[in-house]
Amino acid sequence: MTAATIDRRPASAPASAPTRRRTRALRVPQWFDILWRNKKARFGMVLLALFLLMAALAPWLAPFDPRQSGFPPGLPPSSEHWLGTTGRGYDVASQAIWGARTSLLVGLVAGSISTAIALAIGMTAGYLGGLTDEVLSFLTNLVLVVPTLPLMVVLAAYLPGGGGVWMVVIVIGITGWAGAARNKRAQILTLRNREYIQGARQAGDGIFHIVFREIAPNMTSLIVVGFIAAVGGAIGAEAGLAFIGIGDPETISWGTMLYWANQDGALLTGGFARLVVPGLLLALLTTALTFINFGVDALSNPHLREQ
Repeated sequence: MTAATIDRRPASAPASAPTRRRTRALRVPQWFDILWRNKKARFGMVLLALFLLMAALAPWLAPFDPRQSGFPPGLPPSSEHWLGTTGRGYDVASQAIWGARTSLLVGLVAGSISTAIALAIGMTAGYLGGLTDEVLSFLTNLVLVVPTLPLMVVLAAYLPGGGGVWMVVIVIGITGWAGAARNKRAQILTLRNREYIQGARQAGDGIFHIVFREIAPNMTSLIVVGFIAAVGGAIGAEAGLAFIGIGDPETISWGTMLYWANQDGALLTGGFARLVVPGLLLALLTTALTFINFGVDALSNPHLREQ
């Protein structure tokens, strides 16, 4: 090969098509990069990932079956029982680990239900206006002024399901949508007269297409923030309902742990772990969701993003 041939050779060959596809597949999505750069959101994401792992690996992490009784009641923390035992002879650490499953399940499902109801009612009322807006706004205001806890108690008393987890999910889901619906209605009122919406109407697009294909993508940040808030509220609501005895007291959850600790007089007998551990786990989980919301705000507001 001559020197002239070598000089005409390109400095570096372009990457092949499979290499380019592999590079694109390994590229971190922009939304995740923005969340990860936010220190508060990063802390929340790591903390939430730990809870998800604890829930997924509960059968392997828990030292005992959470329903296994027969241990001496009220034992202090030890090498065998990391956090002691309950007043009924259950292992506290095992119940705390398995309780993450119930809290996350209730939070995700009930949060999804309330978010879906809020989207349907809020966006329909804001886009259609007129009599439809008045009727749906009246319904929303009615739900807002009714005290939530008594409403949950009444619904739990009349809904079928034997007081199990799914009954609690339904009660929380159908009572926690009103505030988010009002926020989404207010947002859609500012978007429904934009030029691209007018263009979609003139093109003959239907209401469903305009609302959920044209307007909803521009409200992604608001929808995600509302969903995360709904999940956190559902987790707290489940714990509160379980603590006052609404639902199945035999369900393994952090709320029922607090219920039985109160019934067994853990505060008077020195069983502080039975009270502190489920309360601390609830606080950490809701804190993780709150911190993730800081990063979601940065997605829609570039001024909040950290370099």
